[in-house]
Amino acid sequence: MDIKKISTENAPAAIGPYSQAVKVGNFVYTSGQIPINPGTGAIFGSDITAQTEQVMKNLGAVLSAAGSGFDKAVKTTCFLSDMADFAEFNAVYAKYFVTCPARSCVAVKTLPKGVLVEVEVIALAEEELPYKQVKEN
Repeated sequence: MDIKKISTENAPAAIGPYSQAVKVGNFVYTSGQIPINPGTGAIFGSDITAQTEQVMKNLGAVLSAAGSGFDKAVKTTCFLSDMADFAEFNAVYAKYFVTCPARSCVAVKTLPKGVLVEVEVIALAEEELPYKQVKEN
């Protein structure tokens, strides 16, 4: 089974030895997304609500590029810099993940660039059908 790297200009570019996502069979595994505006490269928002909205936009773009979407999510892992932000984070999260995938949510000491939130997703995606050679009689 091949591993296909997923990349879109509608989400922040990978700035290290990783991909925005990879697709294996009919599963897509996203890298953690933080609230970077892909157009400017700057952190978007100063509060948890605004930052979570930008994270969801980034995840949506990556999932779409992989032939998936929020409704196909099976597992999320959410990282918060402060668990006191959970209620506000959860309110935004619930607007996008309406199918209620399995989830882990933890508070961590720090996140890249000092952001307040990072989220990664495992989701189902349309499986690319293998090319079938047709024999002519």
